[in-house]
Amino acid sequence: MTKIKVLIVDDSALIRQILTQIFQATDDIEVVGTAGDPLIARDKIKALNPDVLTLDVEMPRMDGLTFLRNLMRLRPMPVVMVSTLTAQGAEVTLEALALGAVDFVAKPKIDAASALRDYAEEIIQKVRLAATARVKALEPSRSSVPTSASGVKRHFKTTDKIIAMGSSTGGTEAVKQVVSALPPHSPAIVVTQHLPVAFSASFAKHVGDVTTMPVHLAQDGQPILPGNVYIAPGDSHLLVVKNGARYACRLDDGPPVNRHKPSVEVLFQSIADNVGINAIGVMLTGMGADGAKAMVEMRKAGAINIVQDEASSVVWGMPGEAFKQGAAHHVVSLENMADKILHLLE
Repeated sequence: MTKIKVLIVDDSALIRQILTQIFQATDDIEVVGTAGDPLIARDKIKALNPDVLTLDVEMPRMDGLTFLRNLMRLRPMPVVMVSTLTAQGAEVTLEALALGAVDFVAKPKIDAASALRDYAEEIIQKVRLAATARVKALEPSRSSVPTSASGVKRHFKTTDKIIAMGSSTGGTEAVKQVVSALPPHSPAIVVTQHLPVAFSASFAKHVGDVTTMPVHLAQDGQPILPGNVYIAPGDSHLLVVKNGARYACRLDDGPPVNRHKPSVEVLFQSIADNVGINAIGVMLTGMGADGAKAMVEMRKAGAINIVQDEASSVVWGMPGEAFKQGAAHHVVSLENMADKILHLLE
């Protein structure tokens, strides 16, 4: 069996030691080296040719983002970020995902070492996943001015329509790309993206930066209006419920579903129960199968469902499972997703 070769880059000797112990306890991951800063890491990447990099966000001599930007431009490879569960850590981590990092592991600011041991299985799973992920070279930065997917204004009925999106690994960028290409007169958009609660506000801000539509962290009882985006907070399930002739957000503090809170399964099941034929379901890149069963129920209820294709997904877990279970009407690349949504609305 060929082992996954990992290089650990972290300025904390203790964190390097703990991550090494976690990976050495597996049969399929080999730590080929460690580095205390990005300049040492640069030389070790050339010498050791690792399959996956774990990268601390805050380091001496060169910060993690600068190093990642250079790496993804010159030698693209799967990277799992190790970040702190703080607002600042969330902001930097989302920037890292925008630069091409596959995933991240969030550690608390206090007693991070013992926390990493608690999350050992998650860390191992994310490195295994990263080794199979599709990584692209970083393109030159483009203008962040929001543009519609079509130069022609499309005419469609929005009042009672809802676009429901679910995503996980790779999804923060996928959601931004789709939302940025939809016009401001789009139907309401509701999104469940797997993220810790500390990251929710930063994610909503990042989505808001690429669209002229108002972007909200969903609140319990909040009316759902056309031309607005509602994102599930990281500590609650988001449901769409009927509110007279319109719809409203409902937040549920129940246990995780499919190990996730918020869960795409919960959102999509509420869409099947309450929106039905007036919904378009969109399953974007993500690990696992969260939301696949409920997407089948959406189809039975009359919703039109689109799943992201394998070639453009970082991980074809959730969209792949939805496709295998027969939930999808259309399989579409990320690049063409917004146009497909607009076409279905006409």
